[in-house]
Amino acid sequence: AIARENEIEGTAVVEFVVDTDGSIQDAKVLRDPGGGIGEEALRVVGRMPTWIPGKQRDKTVKVLFRLPIRFRLQ
Repeated sequence: AIARENEIEGTAVVEFVVDTDGSIQDAKVLRDPGGGIGEEALRVVGRMPTWIPGKQRDKTVKVLFRLPIRFRLQ
């Protein structure tokens, strides 16, 4: 709502770890355009379903992932 009122748009970058069971851990905002966009990006990442975990030599491993999320007013 704050971003819409002030006509703020942009790309938030969220970094998180996909754990060996596919759950998302340690999510944090690396780039926040302001207006509450970073908090909304964290909320969206926190509500994502489990991911397919990474594999290395047929063994599941933790993977660090950076996800850009673009917010645009329409």
